[in-house]
Amino acid sequence: MTMKAQGGIAQAEKNERKPFQDGGAPSLLYLDRETIRSLGGESSDLYVEAIEQALTLHAEGAYVQPLKPYLRTDSKDGHIADRIIAMPAHIGGSRPMSGIKWIGSKHDNPRKRSLERASGLIALNDPDSNFPIAVLEAGLISSMRTAAVTAVAARHLARIGFRYVSCIGCGLIASAQLRTLLEQFPHIEAIHLFDVSMEAAERLKAELAERFPNVAYHVEQSAESAVRQGEVVVTCTVTDTPYIPYEWLQKGTFVSNTSIMDVQKDVFLKADKVVVDDWDQSNREKKIINQLVLEGRFSREQLHAELGEIVIGQKAGRDSDDEIIILNPMGMAIEDITCARNLYYKALEANAGTSLKLY
Repeated sequence: MTMKAQGGIAQAEKNERKPFQDGGAPSLLYLDRETIRSLGGESSDLYVEAIEQALTLHAEGAYVQPLKPYLRTDSKDGHIADRIIAMPAHIGGSRPMSGIKWIGSKHDNPRKRSLERASGLIALNDPDSNFPIAVLEAGLISSMRTAAVTAVAARHLARIGFRYVSCIGCGLIASAQLRTLLEQFPHIEAIHLFDVSMEAAERLKAELAERFPNVAYHVEQSAESAVRQGEVVVTCTVTDTPYIPYEWLQKGTFVSNTSIMDVQKDVFLKADKVVVDDWDQSNREKKIINQLVLEGRFSREQLHAELGEIVIGQKAGRDSDDEIIILNPMGMAIEDITCARNLYYKALEANAGTSLKLY
């Protein structure tokens, strides 16, 4: 944690809104998306710092994180991205916090309802009384923290000075991923985009070009063409059918398999290093790693590391320029709670947000 961040949290402690104030009724702080934006909630720096904190706590065991349940109302025939996930967690350290992210997703929201695919809330609870103290809009936080995981991982797992990034899928998650990478790695020279919707790819190209005009942007005609050109490859789709084989990856590629189901089994078996954020979270729900474990073809022993172990130096990151490394980030509740906690304290310091009475 930087000295600046420490100072901000320390100042916020003085203003901290407890569940009970002067014997009054309990209240909580509500932060909508615009308020979160006003607090720097679209800046990748805020999330990269929080993710490094969360991954450090994970590696040190200073957390509680039950396996997240998936609520599916059409589990037999429904799309893999149609679900609501409950993600509870407690983070320890100098500023403990408990909370939960409740996030829903419908793959056809953009097309059928003109809505974002994912939406949700994060509730924070005072760890002493367990009373709720804040509710935050989760969509922005969730997309930015997911992108920050890729950025933190790229510091350790991508080739130093990588110049070419490929992104498959060009929706809101892709936008957050690429904006974060371009902010954190200003040496990036070119972005290769592919989406089954050419319109979506062109729209993202225009958005990025306006904000980062010194980068070359290429809309590719196929996923293969895009993947083959990337030193860093990021998947941001809603597919349930793996389509990226090992032979598409050039030597030295780092794959951030953000949407989980894009990479075929042979990539996990042939890659030089496989990294996850959390083994128990990754080895479930019949995702690719879980399928390989059930088939007896992969195990915890074959895993190189959890990402937090690399962040704190317990395990090595990239050892050579030729290594092909894949990160399988299922997404952890402690990441959301850490980001939300930091935004909560920024809101207290700025006297931002709306106070709501519980009763």
